[in-house]
Amino acid sequence: MSTENEGTAVPPAPSAPPVPVDTPAASVPPEQGVSPGPDPVDPHRGTAPSQGPAYPHESGVPQEGAPTATLPPVPSGAPEGAGPAPEAGAWPPPPPATPSYANGGEGGYASGGEGGSGDVWGSSYQQPAPKPKSGGRGGLVAAILVAALVAGGVGGGIGYWAADRNDDSTGSTTVAASQSGGDLKRDPGTVATVAATALPSTVTIEAEGSNGEGGTGTGFVFDTQGHILTNNHVVAEAVDSGKLSATFSNGKKYDAEVVGHAQGYDVAVIKLKNAPSDLKPLRLGNSDEIAVGDSTIAIGAPFGLSNTVTTGIISAKNRPVASSDGSAQSKASYMSALQTDASINPGNSGGPLLDANGSVIGINSAIQSSSGGLGGTSQSGSIGLGFAIPINQAKTVAQQLIKTGKPVYPVIGASVSLEEGTGAKITEQGASGTDAVTPNGPAAKAGLKPGDVITKLDDRVIDSGPTLIGEIWTHKPGDTVKLTYTRDGKQQTVEVTLGQREGDS
Repeated sequence: MSTENEGTAVPPAPSAPPVPVDTPAASVPPEQGVSPGPDPVDPHRGTAPSQGPAYPHESGVPQEGAPTATLPPVPSGAPEGAGPAPEAGAWPPPPPATPSYANGGEGGYASGGEGGSGDVWGSSYQQPAPKPKSGGRGGLVAAILVAALVAGGVGGGIGYWAADRNDDSTGSTTVAASQSGGDLKRDPGTVATVAATALPSTVTIEAEGSNGEGGTGTGFVFDTQGHILTNNHVVAEAVDSGKLSATFSNGKKYDAEVVGHAQGYDVAVIKLKNAPSDLKPLRLGNSDEIAVGDSTIAIGAPFGLSNTVTTGIISAKNRPVASSDGSAQSKASYMSALQTDASINPGNSGGPLLDANGSVIGINSAIQSSSGGLGGTSQSGSIGLGFAIPINQAKTVAQQLIKTGKPVYPVIGASVSLEEGTGAKITEQGASGTDAVTPNGPAAKAGLKPGDVITKLDDRVIDSGPTLIGEIWTHKPGDTVKLTYTRDGKQQTVEVTLGQREGDS
């Protein structure tokens, strides 16, 4: 399936809806164990691309049946833009005048802007280009102001109604809650309790390349030594002579450096410089034990809005996803993902997906989105189809990166087509004219040949090349798996001991 790394499209796996291919992702070389033939699918829509985010806002148009007030004319000499002076005894009083900055021109923060990477699944959020001061944050401010005026009008009406029926009282018409806000004691396991625990250990990552380009994503504290776990596509711009920083929910900002990154897995580890001594790593759960329907909580910085918390459920498991960051040089990443309907947008990439107990079960990495952007821009957003790398796999990759700085991939030593079909077909020729089946490699030792169509790995149905790659990468080098394949119409099963490849090629 194609996804956006909040990236570029890889031929979709049949089990998931297809995604348009904007920029073909580079094929996976034979050395990776399964070399993709045709172009792969689109992965990273979790980081936020450079374009103006659009914020939906309330219209402020009175609803049918809602009370309206006739306002008196503006007295002569009143300053321009000022509202009419209230009549003595008039109730409810007229709403305050809308300040000039609330209507400041087109564009602005709420209307979105041009630019960006288009329908990208896994790109990090990039700050929009500066707008003229006349626009500023006009749209967003106006939306807030309108909402406040509507709420004020309703509140005023209710207050008057209550006062009219409590003439004998002391004049107070408010009702005080026994407990609210920070004084309220919440039971363990509530979203508020989980968020309060996880937010201090979640960071907003800003990455900038040597060319000045970059974006914003998310990460979380992995250990007390200052290692932060995130997506590769979040920090990719800063890998070579770039700049990295991580900002905590309390506003404290630290410079950081890339310790290691795995493009194929879309996992990266960065380390804080001068890390504080009181870091609290998030507790890691067991993604293998997650069931469809379990509650999920996602934390990130969608469209640069740090410390955003959203909720949902696990919609599906083992969802084959191939994604990229949308750039022309990008290669595909493959995962057997957790699917969630928790809202995930560009900028959420690299953030934690938590279970109801607050344990990390995945790294938010990609989204499937509609072709149109938000607010008329090319920046697409959540439609309830988000994908996370299972934490069991991400943990193994992270530990390897911290240890050696390079990823290790399990391989079968065969090149497969990425086209949709009834399975993963071993191609007649590998990348750059190499053998499709590596001589003396795992597949060759098991008797696999070009033209064989692999339909199952253990008990997992294989319907395409990307699905096979994603499933293989959930294992470790040295693991033995059962491959079911067809040859000349006959089905056969063999055991294959996975080999390994070090580093991204």
